[in-house]
Amino acid sequence: MRARWVEARDFRNHEELFAEIPAGLTAVVGPNGRGKTNFLEAVYYLCALASPRVSSDLPLVRVGASSAYLRGEIESLSGRTLVEIEIRASGQNRVQVNRSAVRRKRDLRQHVRAVFAGPDDLHVVLGDPGERRRFMDEAVAALWPVKDTVAGHYERALRQRNRLLKDWGGPGEPPGLTAWDDELVRHGTVLTEARAAAVGAISDRAAEEFRRLSAGGNEALIVEYRPSVEAQGTDLPQSFRRKLEDRRGDELVRRTTLVGPHRDDLSLRVEGLMARGFASHGEAWGAAVSLRLALAGALAEEIREEAILLLDDPFSALDPDRRLRLAEGLESRGQLLLAVPDEAQVPPGAVVWYLKEGGLVPR
Repeated sequence: MRARWVEARDFRNHEELFAEIPAGLTAVVGPNGRGKTNFLEAVYYLCALASPRVSSDLPLVRVGASSAYLRGEIESLSGRTLVEIEIRASGQNRVQVNRSAVRRKRDLRQHVRAVFAGPDDLHVVLGDPGERRRFMDEAVAALWPVKDTVAGHYERALRQRNRLLKDWGGPGEPPGLTAWDDELVRHGTVLTEARAAAVGAISDRAAEEFRRLSAGGNEALIVEYRPSVEAQGTDLPQSFRRKLEDRRGDELVRRTTLVGPHRDDLSLRVEGLMARGFASHGEAWGAAVSLRLALAGALAEEIREEAILLLDDPFSALDPDRRLRLAEGLESRGQLLLAVPDEAQVPPGAVVWYLKEGGLVPR
C-alpha cells in the first residue's frame, strides 16, 4: 500500500502543498517549524480521517482560513482510492472516496491503512493509564475498522451510569441501575475482548522490535494487557456482573462506576521493571517506537500487505547505537515516510526530499 500523491491547502501551516511520493523509504528533511510533521499528519488524515496529534480538527485549519482541503490517491492490492476531504473550522467535514460521499471513518479505513509514530507516543509509555487505554483503542480501530465504535459505545454507557449514581440522593440504589449494569456489561465485554485481541497481536512483535534496538538484542520489553475484569472460572460477562455486585456498596458511596474497561491498563516492562517509573528516556522512546512498529506489523498480517508507515523525528531521543539499529531496520517495510531535521539522520537506502514552500523537492 502506498500514497501516490498528496495535495494540501490551508492545512496547518501549509497554504499550498503538492507532493508525488516515492514508494519505499523516503526521508523528508528540513529545519524544525517548516511543516514536516504537518505533512506526515496530512498523509495520515487522508487514510484515517483523524489526526494522530489532536482530538479536534480546528487546529488543522490554517489561521485565517475557513476550511482546509486534502486530496490524495492511495494505491493498494485492491486498486487505487481517491480521497478528497474538506476539513471545516466549524460544522461537519465533507469526505469523498472515489467521488462518493463517505460519512463513517470505517468506510475509508477498510480500504486504506496507515500507522503514525511521533514524540507524543512517549505518553503511552510514561503517561497515565488513560494514554495506554487510548493506544489500545487506536490499535483496535486500526486492525479492525468495523470495531471503531466499540470504545464509544462503552463510554456512553459509562457516562449514563455515572450520571445516575451521581444524581441519586435517596436510600439504597437508584432505580434503573440494573438496566445500566446490563449495558455496561454488554459493551464492556466487547471492549475488553477487543483490547485483549489487539494486545495479543502486537505484544510479541513489540518485544522483537525492542530487542533489535538493544545491544546484542538482550533488552526485553514485556507488553501485557491488564483488564479491570477477567474471566475467572466462568465467562467474562458473569465475572463482570459479579465484580459489579461486589463493589456496589463502594459505588453508591463514591457515586461513580468502579468496575470496567475504563480502569484497564497496559503493562509495559523493560528488564522486568515498569517502564513508567524506571525506564530511561532512551528506553521509553524505544518502547514507544516499538509499539507503533509492532502495530504496523500486525496490521500488515491482518490486511496481507504493508500499511503506510509515518515516523516523525524517530531518532532524536536515541543514543547513537540505538539510532543506527533503528535506521538499519527500516528498510523493507513498504512505503515509509519519516521526518528528520538534517541529513545526518537519514537512514541507509532512503530517498531524500526537502520540504520547501509548496511541496517536496528531491535532493
